[in-house]
Amino acid sequence: QVQLVESGGGLVQAGGSLRLSCAASGRTFSSYAMGWFRQAPGKEREFVGAIRWRSDSTYYADSVKGRFTISRDNAKNTGYLQMNSLKPEDTAVYYCAAVRRIGSLDYSGLYDYWGQGTQVTVSS
Repeated sequence: QVQLVESGGGLVQAGGSLRLSCAASGRTFSSYAMGWFRQAPGKEREFVGAIRWRSDSTYYADSVKGRFTISRDNAKNTGYLQMNSLKPEDTAVYYCAAVRRIGSLDYSGLYDYWGQGTQVTVSS
């Protein structure tokens, strides 16, 4: 069993930055991948990006590429989503998730464990 606890959401003006954290506990996380998703009101949950813990390989949705960066701290078993140049359309509840998987990571149904979600609001 893996537990994920998110932090770092909030309100920011367009063009600003926020960093989300996702602390993992319960199992050795080295064989997992951590994904980040978001869900805006009335919309489906969408893939933001992911990181493979062992290789540090990262993947991003086109909508955030060049603005968002995913990283991880092995010692703290924590993943991060650094969000820069935020836009009002980035407003959503953001979730981290975990899965042990080789292969694609861009579909929410692949993930076994989820954080509680954190609200990010970008004002224009």
